Amino acid sequence: MITRSNFKKRLLAAVAGLSSICCLPADASLFQAGEVKAERFILVAAPIGDGSNSQLNIYEQVRDRRPCFARQGNKPTSVNPLLGTFDFTGICNRYIDSNGYSVRVGNRDFGPEMRLTISHQAGEAILMGHSPDGLALLVARAGGGGSGFVELKMEPGWKVMRRQFGKRALGHVYIYRDTMPETK
Repeated sequence: MITRSNFKKRLLAAVAGLSSICCLPADASLFQAGEVKAERFILVAAPIGDGSNSQLNIYEQVRDRRPCFARQGNKPTSVNPLLGTFDFTGICNRYIDSNGYSVRVGNRDFGPEMRLTISHQAGEAILMGHSPDGLALLVARAGGGGSGFVELKMEPGWKVMRRQFGKRALGHVYIYRDTMPETK
């Protein structure tokens, strides 16, 4: 039986626990970043609409039963998203929006604060991170002009990591860097 004093103690402990979560410093996060096998991931500029614009897709090869994607050529590398041709459940993961990926630099999880966008400059697909305060980070580029699905190769210092809660891996990936890149 819960007594009035036990109830008050439990309530105070719960409130104290919640206040420690809601009042984390800006650079702290409930989540951590865990290592992944980089060769199992690919960043892709995927055409949308009439093909003049692209969005970021990230494909992950989870099991080797069937390939999820195929690469061809270089500068840029064309990508055939094979996962669109079969039921890829349990074989591939596809991250196509900010529910599936976000930017993280060190301990700072930007979450919805930083938007990843693809622009085309001199015919090349460029992946940039943009924050509301005007911060712009070059994350990846195609390495040449091309159309269709094109692989984006990360700039030095960037990599894919998995969001974790404690030791539990979650279904969200980070475009990650240890430290903030120097801006020019």
